[in-house]
Amino acid sequence: METTTKPIALGTILLLLLLSFSHLSRAQVTFAAPDPLTINCGSSTDFPTPEGRNWIGDTNTEYLSVSRGTVRAPALTKSTIQGPYASARLSFSNFTYSIFNLSGGTKFLRLFFYSTSYHKNFHRSKAVFSVKAGSYTLLQRFDASLDADSDSDPPRSNILFREYCINLQEQNLNITFIPSSTGSYAFINGIEIVSLPSDLYYSNPNVDISRMPKLVGGETYPIENNLALETKYRLRFGGRNIPASEDSGMLRTWDVHNQYITSRSVESLDIDNKTELNFNKTPEYTAPDQVYRSLARMGDNASVNMGFNLTWQLPVDTGFRYMLRLHFCQLNPRVNESGSQIFLIFIQDHLAEDSVDIFCWGNKQRGVPMVRDYAVIIKAPDNQKKANLSVKLHPHENSLIKDAQLNAIELFKISGPTGNLAEPSSDPPPFQTVQILKNKNNSTTRKPAAVAGAVSGVVLLSLIIVFFLIKLRKHVSVSKGHNKKDRTSQGSGSSLLPTHLCRHFSIAEIRAATKNFDKFLVVGVGGFGKVYRGYIDDGSTCVAVKRLKRGSLQGINEFVNEIEMLSQLRHLNLVSLIGYCNESNEMIIVYDFMGRGTLRDHLYDSDNPSLPWEQRIEICIGVARGLHYLHTGVKQVIIHRDVKTTNILLDEKWVAKVSDFGLSRIGPTGNSMSHVNTQVKGSIGYLDPEYYKRQCLTEKSDVYSFGVVLLEVLCGRQPLIHWEEKQRISVVKWAKHCYEKGCLCEIVDPSLKGKTSSQCLQKFGEIALSCLQEDGTERPSMKDVVGMLQFVLQLHFSGVAEEVLGSGVFSQHDAEYSNNTTASDGDSRWTRNESSVLIPDVVFS
Repeated sequence: METTTKPIALGTILLLLLLSFSHLSRAQVTFAAPDPLTINCGSSTDFPTPEGRNWIGDTNTEYLSVSRGTVRAPALTKSTIQGPYASARLSFSNFTYSIFNLSGGTKFLRLFFYSTSYHKNFHRSKAVFSVKAGSYTLLQRFDASLDADSDSDPPRSNILFREYCINLQEQNLNITFIPSSTGSYAFINGIEIVSLPSDLYYSNPNVDISRMPKLVGGETYPIENNLALETKYRLRFGGRNIPASEDSGMLRTWDVHNQYITSRSVESLDIDNKTELNFNKTPEYTAPDQVYRSLARMGDNASVNMGFNLTWQLPVDTGFRYMLRLHFCQLNPRVNESGSQIFLIFIQDHLAEDSVDIFCWGNKQRGVPMVRDYAVIIKAPDNQKKANLSVKLHPHENSLIKDAQLNAIELFKISGPTGNLAEPSSDPPPFQTVQILKNKNNSTTRKPAAVAGAVSGVVLLSLIIVFFLIKLRKHVSVSKGHNKKDRTSQGSGSSLLPTHLCRHFSIAEIRAATKNFDKFLVVGVGGFGKVYRGYIDDGSTCVAVKRLKRGSLQGINEFVNEIEMLSQLRHLNLVSLIGYCNESNEMIIVYDFMGRGTLRDHLYDSDNPSLPWEQRIEICIGVARGLHYLHTGVKQVIIHRDVKTTNILLDEKWVAKVSDFGLSRIGPTGNSMSHVNTQVKGSIGYLDPEYYKRQCLTEKSDVYSFGVVLLEVLCGRQPLIHWEEKQRISVVKWAKHCYEKGCLCEIVDPSLKGKTSSQCLQKFGEIALSCLQEDGTERPSMKDVVGMLQFVLQLHFSGVAEEVLGSGVFSQHDAEYSNNTTASDGDSRWTRNESSVLIPDVVFS
């Protein structure tokens, strides 16, 4: 047996190798760079890694020296990511790495940081520092823990990586780390220096001027080698990252673009194409082959494509210039002549290219990689630190194929005149005595005389608030006298509140946690005031700090109410209260920090990618469970009264948490009571019409509001859009109208097309409409809603319905399945027939 099988296997392997080699392109010839210098800081240990790096302990080489006074310490929390993260070099004073005997020319300088605590003296929250390399300022007041906690990739959230391009004139390089203040320290885990071709990113003065970067809206803008560049994004379009080991010789990593694409309809393709890549327009090392064999495109629906743009939004620092590089390669077999595919490019909504024809750019050949570079100025309006740089592609009206495509994006920040690459200062602007106000017509006017009046107003308002607080204390003391022994006084105004159930923070602690309410730590703004990201317990715990507006009498009631409510509630799907502050005329509530923001942030009107259908259902189930707990899981029914997508928060693991209990009320008490008579409170678009008309509040009012949330999740739009045509202004009326016509598919978010069965979407829509019954008694309970949503999730996973959204017609198979299938717990109530009971026949046709 062995004598026959081995030759066959060997022949097969040889054949496969020959086939593989026949399709290799010349891009496989990588840049022959000298061996990189890769330093494992704070360690005497060398170790290689699979991507081709050989980390050298910084005590084991003669090519560098480190300033005295530094400390080498191991990380107290071990990283799960392979790399130079086991130890660090740290110091509370300036220290410098001096690196000798480098070859001159263009280099990648890469810095690796692992944000964790090192020894008891080096807590992660104290790492705030600047970094200089030669004459360039790379980082300024870099807060490593704050940066790490804002990362959107939890598995790598504490790993920070910075990559720079610099041109060395000398053989030595000094990299200096500078703590920003007394008590802060600087640290570094890894340093890498890699040579790269001098003309890869810097302009070659010997090339045609037309190939140099063009300033968007202006003239040619050469990138001269006395400038430093910081890599902000290197994005490819395909199914996976391209690791450093698969780069074209320079150990670059190419990330996938999913986080930054905002178009609802886009196809990312990895093309197994036999066309040999012909690098006659750009050097072979520009990017690895996989970059040019994958692309993002709009798809084949010409009528739809002409109505939207293929869009990426890239968050950047304001006040800098950027070099944007776009990679192209035409491999579409349908493109065989000029004019087959033409599209436009908009950068920052300025027309950068009015007729991109990749086939023509490649001398009428397919498989020709090429790049186009652009310079972009990002100004800083209203002192904003961050803005989005947008790249938009749109099919040309004269194109035969109404489509646009792109293979990769690279974006680099360009240093300023003094070699500065650091982010703008986070220090607040100086106080100004001249007030800037907006009138009703949004025009800006200066009101110097208003200052005196404003001061008087503040004094008067403060007196009113003090008076009201005294009255409120008396009222609460009388109405809740039986709890008086359990309450303690810890600062002004705190005697009303449950210090035995949650923490009381001093205003000094809150100011320290939020860096004196730094405007750059604001993560949300609402009618109540602002929410800040903060750090408590010596920086070890990240929290959300809600600061209510001063002077709001209604705010005082809601402040007390929310603390009273939340201090007694504990559930996975309710936001957790940590404590409060009620001093110096400040009303502040401290919660667990929810890293992914509100549900609304992930449905519409934001740059976040569209949520997958499965995740939307799971979030809705979590919210329903939280509301079910409020209605039945505590001694008295609690009615939230303000259920909406902005009050549904998401943690790092996408677990939904119901928040903002300022309007909540205790539900009906006593055997004879079915509702609470109360003044109408809530949010327009979510209000229960029965509650609005009769002022009779029940837990079914929450069910109605939740039904609106379900429609937002299904449709990907706001509850009310006043500029829409009359039939579509209200999402509730639009959904009911479409259901009566038998075309509920018209309201579904286009990004869900083809992602689940039409029967699954239909059932979800039915649940939403059942919650929106005019008569509250006909609405399901939240317990019932949880069961129905779990059934929808089972439908999604089962894949029994063959038809997917797009045809607009629900098949007979769907109807039969819905009539004959029950939930997994054997409860047969949740069939289609039950839905027709929950919603009147006038709605279900």
